[in-house]
Amino acid sequence: MVVNSDAIITVENLVKKYDGHTAVDGVSFEIERGEIFGLLGPNGAGKSTIISILCSLLKPTRGRVNIDGFDLITNTNDIKKIIGVVPQEISLYPTLTAKENLEFYGKIYGLSGKTLKSKVEVLLDMVGLTERADDLLEGFSGGMKRRINIAAALLHRPRILFLDEPSTGVDPQSRRRIYDTIHDLNQEGMTVILTTHQMEDAEKLCHRIAIVDKGKLIALDTLEGLLKMVGENDIIHIAAPEILTEPVKSIQQMSNVRKVSMDEGNMTIQLVHARESLAGIIETLISSGTKVESINIKEPDLETLFLHLTGSKLRG
Repeated sequence: MVVNSDAIITVENLVKKYDGHTAVDGVSFEIERGEIFGLLGPNGAGKSTIISILCSLLKPTRGRVNIDGFDLITNTNDIKKIIGVVPQEISLYPTLTAKENLEFYGKIYGLSGKTLKSKVEVLLDMVGLTERADDLLEGFSGGMKRRINIAAALLHRPRILFLDEPSTGVDPQSRRRIYDTIHDLNQEGMTVILTTHQMEDAEKLCHRIAIVDKGKLIALDTLEGLLKMVGENDIIHIAAPEILTEPVKSIQQMSNVRKVSMDEGNMTIQLVHARESLAGIIETLISSGTKVESINIKEPDLETLFLHLTGSKLRG
């Protein structure tokens, strides 16, 4: 494998199969040193499987992975020393305090004495939980537990941090703190890789975003580059209990309509100059007997890009 000197992770033709089901299907990409890289896609798209393979938790069926000069298969122990992993599920002990949890994981990493004490204090401050250091985890909110989970993954000061759905189930205050922590770590030079199905995570955090669906990598670029794929199209979302085939065909034939998608009874129309065409679209639907419940016009974003690429909405 030829490794880009600027890449800290190189993935080549990665495949993972379970009992005949292909969870990851020929995925290739590179992650640059010092970037925040996002894997965006719905649940079940293959994001967590890709992360699990990169963290040496799963063996690939086929493909090659190089992480900071180490081969995933032959240098597993070397890779584990330079990565930190924050799983989607909280991996903490509820009957221990926040400080005791971090001390426990610190000892696993071989830390002790003043070094361990200092790291625990610094990390508690980083995630904004110094005042809760001596409180039991069982009394923490989901967001606070996730912040301690992130702190635990940073005790050995990894070069690369993997986060699987870091903002799932967290309160707004914890989400902001998690975002701040990720930004601070990245500013200090740490490479961060995260999976998410939250548009906000990808838009606010990531330098580049890889869109994954059904095990395949379908797009990879900066946010700006990805949105250019949609072009200048506006998006109209129409909610209606039942939309007949005939009005859909009529709308598809309108000169400025680029694409019409149906998803669970809702219609999404990609077109140029949406407001100029809205009256005609509504008239077409109403004349066919369609009962329109709501209409929403929006400019292109990651959600509309995903719809543009896959024909379906980004599922949670």
